[in-house]
Amino acid sequence: MRLIIVSGRSGSGKSTALDVLEDNGFYCIDNLPAGLLPELAERSLLHTELAQPLVAVSIDARNLPSQLSRFPDLLAEVRAKHIHCDVLYLDADDETLLKRFSETRRRHPLSNASRSLAEAIHDESALLGPITDLADLKINTTSLNLYQLRDTLKLRLLNKPDAGTAFLVESFGFKRGMPVDADLVFDVRCLPNPYWKPELREQSGLDADVAVYLAAQPDVEDMYQDIHAYLSKWLPRFAASNRAYVTVAIGCTGGHHRSVYLADRLAKALGPSLQNIQVRHRDLS
Repeated sequence: MRLIIVSGRSGSGKSTALDVLEDNGFYCIDNLPAGLLPELAERSLLHTELAQPLVAVSIDARNLPSQLSRFPDLLAEVRAKHIHCDVLYLDADDETLLKRFSETRRRHPLSNASRSLAEAIHDESALLGPITDLADLKINTTSLNLYQLRDTLKLRLLNKPDAGTAFLVESFGFKRGMPVDADLVFDVRCLPNPYWKPELREQSGLDADVAVYLAAQPDVEDMYQDIHAYLSKWLPRFAASNRAYVTVAIGCTGGHHRSVYLADRLAKALGPSLQNIQVRHRDLS
């Protein structure tokens, strides 16, 4: 059985996450009372017609505070049944959540006559603290549109069918902001930039001409060897510590050339030694 618990602040994309999971064969339950989590897991194991049942539930601020405070114990009870369980936590910055609620004109579950929307959004973080602390995968949706969020969820959740650590090597451009959910970040902006070669400007780090140019630069090779040595040594230790998800981010200025080349090369080199490694180029159109 595989169980995914979806949580996060209101407006962060939980409904989208459940839609993606339902479209991919999960039986989804929105707003499950947290206290029912162990019973649901047990019943799903005993009374399903599926050989490997797929279940996803949403547990969020609509629960009673007393239920949310029990979440660590409830999760431990579920995992004691040897159920493959992932906790997904979605979030966005306060300004983005305010904007999303203003656009949809929906009422926040914690807002009332004495608590403003801004206060409700702020207070929700503390209320969901017991879940946030135990999240296996955190995704910040501030800069993601609906389609990007769907693609990210498919990549990180649905391409990880087995237990064990899922590693993501992600390229990005600093001009669009650093990935806030990255575990390790390497800045490669000091390297020679193909952007200043007119014949290479419109290509990306996935194109052969750019790869040939970068591979010929001594600084690029030194940077690659150093990052590869570090990751080769330490990523297996992340896996040994029972981390479910680890994101390694490689950043250059625009996220088109240097970071893309290095992320792709690193993912290919690390693949044979790591069971589950994915690559994503955030800023390539």
